[in-house]
Order: sequence, then structure tokens, then C-alpha cells
Amino acid sequence: MKGNAVDSKFLNLSTNLIAASCIRIGLIVYGLIQDQLAAVKYTDIDYMVFSDAARFVSEGQSPYLRATFRYTPLIAWLLQPNLFLGSAFGKVLFSSFDILAGFIIFRHVFHLTGSHVTSVRCAQLWLFNPITLAVSTRGNAESLMAVLVLGSLHLISQGSVLGYISSGILYGTAVHVKIYPGTYAVAIYLFINRRYWERSMKFSKWRDALWTLVPTPDTVLFGLSALIFLVFFTGIFYLRYGTTFLQETYFYHLTRRDTRHNFSPYFYMLYLLSTRDESNTLVSLSTFLPQFILMFVTAFRYHRQLEFACFVQTFIFVSFNKVCTSQYFLWYLCLLPLVVPHLKIGLKQGMALGLSWLVGQGIWLFPAYLLEFQGMDTFKYIWLAGLTFFSINIFILLRLMANFKFKTKEDINKKDS
Repeated sequence: MKGNAVDSKFLNLSTNLIAASCIRIGLIVYGLIQDQLAAVKYTDIDYMVFSDAARFVSEGQSPYLRATFRYTPLIAWLLQPNLFLGSAFGKVLFSSFDILAGFIIFRHVFHLTGSHVTSVRCAQLWLFNPITLAVSTRGNAESLMAVLVLGSLHLISQGSVLGYISSGILYGTAVHVKIYPGTYAVAIYLFINRRYWERSMKFSKWRDALWTLVPTPDTVLFGLSALIFLVFFTGIFYLRYGTTFLQETYFYHLTRRDTRHNFSPYFYMLYLLSTRDESNTLVSLSTFLPQFILMFVTAFRYHRQLEFACFVQTFIFVSFNKVCTSQYFLWYLCLLPLVVPHLKIGLKQGMALGLSWLVGQGIWLFPAYLLEFQGMDTFKYIWLAGLTFFSINIFILLRLMANFKFKTKEDINKKDS
């Protein structure tokens, strides 16, 4: 009886949300203490950039007066309360987005599976993930993207007029904040079209499947909603901050090159080309080609299971990107709980894949530490470690793709019982 009571509390959504909130509050308080006492700060440098940009906005100036602020001004506007409620407001806000993302995961998985147990366990993968805990409480804004992307996918799954309009609003906002969700457009277009045409025909032959390329009223609703909000936010900030906004928020990321160190397999090549601007720009742009080819192919291959399609595309985008830092991992980690119920992977194999992913990061972190804090020339070792991590990521992705099988509500409920 006592064991059943413990299990009941462990699988209670409210209990999990409260526990996850308390942990985040504790980490925020700990971070304030560490920032005061330790040489190595807990607070992310990006949070300091956000806070400074918010101060410039409050003074009626451009957030781009703060060097390295290369984000939408929306973040600087959201952090205005930092100036009068306290410097930790933004961390509380981002942590709240974290909790909201966990709630959306629960609702979405329950909508797809009908299983309360499975839904809570999937939410726990996000709520108690050490990476998500650290990133939001250190003041990084990636949890905002998690809410926008997860919310958009959940509303699409509703299949209603209001759902498509609301989803488009979130999706357009997401693309405004960060460019990468734009890669989901093909998969979303095919998914919505297929669901519309399947109401009146069977896709038993390839020529029938060609109907998925034909626009439908549902895709028009979604597309217009997304476009209107993307243009709305982009237009407002362009009128307010001019071409500087476009350059720092969007164009910079197309030609960005991080020649210090990062996980990207292209890191060392771009480092060697850093003194040759013309060649570097051309090579920097060409690195997008493998990403887009793979993402286009996977959009057609997996669009029937939209959550998995978006997960695979994000994993590819991050792994093949010319700049890759640890915060980028959250882009696909927030989608992982949505696909876990459909993976034919046992606990041991899942733990082995997770451990290999962590080991790959550890291999990279050691030479990166020697470069950053000891001043040692470890560029080649960082590059080799990055290639090792890249290989591990590709292996993990192939294993997930090979073991993905969409399960019905009946399949999952039978397993739970």
C-alpha cells in the first residue's frame, strides 16, 4: 500500500510541477550566492547581455547598443521588470517557461496516447533534466522557444480551425525569435495537407500521395496566421531599430563563425579560414547545404508523424550546424519526450545512448577547458573531440530512426496495463 502511495505521488502531474518549480527556485537562489562569492559565475553571460539590452530599451535607446546582443528586441522588452523587480526576474520568467513546457508535453502526449502514466513520465524527462534545469536558471532564454514550438505542435494536433490559427500565431512568433523552426515548414505543410485529404480519400498509391502537395484551407489558415505574426513582430522592430535589427537578429547568423571553440565539425576549418573573409563567407554559407538536403528528405519521409519529423530535423540542424553550443541541445531535447512513447528501445539501450551522448560532451569539454582557462593551444584536439561527438550524434540519430514506430493509444494503454 505504501509503495502504491509513493507511485501515485510520483505520477501526479501537480506534484511534479511543484517539485520542478521548487528545484528551479533553489537553483536561482544558489546562483545569486555563487555570483557573489565565487570567481566563476553561475549566471550565463547571455543573461547579462539581455539585462543590459533591457536597460538600454528602458532608456529609449536600441538594445543593439549592447555588444553581442544578437537576438530579437522582444527578449529585451520581456526583461524590463529586471530593472524594478530585481535582477533575478528574467531567470524566474525563463524557469516559468520551463514549467509551462513540461505541462504542454504532458497535454500533448496525453492527447496522442491517452495514457496518464506515459504522459507524466514524458513530462518528467523535461522537468527534471539537469540540462534544462541549469540553462533556464542561469538565465538563458531557450525555454521560451520550447514553449512556442511545443505549443505550436500541440495546437496543430487539435485539427480545428482555432487550432490552426493559434498554432500559426505561435509558429510565426517562434520563427521571429529564432530562425531554426522555419525548417519545420515543409513537414508541417505536408502533415496538414495529408490529414485534410485523408478525410476524403485513401493514400494507397503514390499518385494519391501527391495530393499532399496541394494546398488546403487548413494550410492557408496556418500559413497566413504564421506569416501575419512573423511580419508583425519583424515589421515593428524594423521600424523601431532599422537595418541593425535585421543584421543582428537574422543576417548575422547566416554568416556567423565562432573561431574560439564549439561542438561543430566545421569549427577548425572556419578557424583556419578566419583571416580570409571572402573564402570564409563562402564556406560559411555552403555549410548549410548538407543541413537543408537532409532536412528536406526527412520532411517527406517522416511528415506523417510530425513530432518525430521535427525532432529529426532539429537534431540534424544542430549536429550539422557551423556553430553548435550546449544551449542548442535544448532545441531537440524539448521534442524528445514527444517521441519517446513511440521508440522501440529498452531502458538499457536508452541509457547507453544517453551515456554515450554525455561522454561525447565530456571528451570535448576537457581540451576546451584547457584552451579557455589554461590558455593552451588545443584547437586540433577540440576539433577531433568535436568530430567524435558528431559521430556519436549521428549514431544515436540512426538508432532512433531505426527504432521509431508510431504506436496507437491502444498499443500504449495495453503496455501500461
